[in-house]
This record gives sequence, structure tokens and C-alpha cells, in this order.
Amino acid sequence: MQPEVSAGGTSQCIVLRRSALLYGVAAGFILVAAAAVFTTLASRTAWLHAAVAALTTLVVLSVVLVQDARRRPASLKIGSDTLTAWNRAGQPVAQGRIAGFAQWSGWLLSIALVGDNGRSRTLLVTADMLCSDHFRELSVQARRAAHGAL
Repeated sequence: MQPEVSAGGTSQCIVLRRSALLYGVAAGFILVAAAAVFTTLASRTAWLHAAVAALTTLVVLSVVLVQDARRRPASLKIGSDTLTAWNRAGQPVAQGRIAGFAQWSGWLLSIALVGDNGRSRTLLVTADMLCSDHFRELSVQARRAAHGAL
């Protein structure tokens, strides 16, 4: 899908792909947490009790991952100094002025948004969620807006 540019050229809507990087990191965390629970309890209780606790940990964290995936942004609308994110159901997830920004290599952007009510929200955008041109443009706009907010 091509980005949409408004008549003034100041905002565009970008559709985000699901991030294999975020899912991989989350799955790795879940497996490490379940293994840690099993290892800790196996030396103190029966093997079966440790396995049940580890399986419970695995299931609970997996359910939380699925719920979080529903709230993740599916599209972004970039303004001159604002950003709006929507989930796959078309509901706004985050909206506000870009107040902070961090970039880790060419892989991850962390963008802090401050809404009209003063509440802040942080969005994580990985490089595999959008094409390299949009990722670069988003990082440049976020950097400019964040430095302008200081």
C-alpha cells in the first residue's frame, strides 16, 4: 500500500506489518521464564509440580502476548510533530505530540508521545514493521519533533 499524503503534504498514513523481531523476542522471553520457573522449583519440589508451574507460566505469558498483539499499532499517521497509531480493529491506540525519541541502530525506534491530557505513551517500532524508507523518515521526523519539544 502506498502512503497517503494530505493536500498540504504534512501527514501520511503508513500500514505496519507484524514484527517477527518483536514476536521472536517475546517468545524467547516466555521460554526463558518458563525454564527459570521449572529450574527453580525442580530442586525444591517434585518434578511434576515444577512442570505444572512451568506450563502454567508458559500459558499465562502466551495469553498475555496474544492480548498485547491485539493492542499493537497496525498503522501510523505521521503529522509534522504529531503521531497517531491505530490497531487492526481501527481503534486509536496512541495519539499525541512527539516528546521523546530513541533509536537503537537501524532496528528499533522508541517514540514517546504526549497526548492533550498530558499522559504519555511509548511506541516501539521495529525496522521489519515498515519499509526502510518509511523507517528512516519516521526516525528523522521523530528526532526533529523530539528536539523541538526540548
